[in-house]
Amino acid sequence: MDNFWPWWGLWIIFWVVFGLVMSRISWGRRRHWDRPTEKSALDILKERYAKGEINKQEFEEKRKDLAQ
Repeated sequence: MDNFWPWWGLWIIFWVVFGLVMSRISWGRRRHWDRPTEKSALDILKERYAKGEINKQEFEEKRKDLAQ
């Protein structure tokens, strides 16, 4: 019966460490998912063109301005 207690203590330590590691992994992933993605100016320009807010000529002019 004396040999039982050290193993019991090791199992508790194992599960505590396991829980901490898993919560850290989960926290890191959640933090990454919550971060808003920043769109580049070119992405916004492409969206505006796709929605029909600007015509092809305006798109090309603005794209050239962004490339400079």
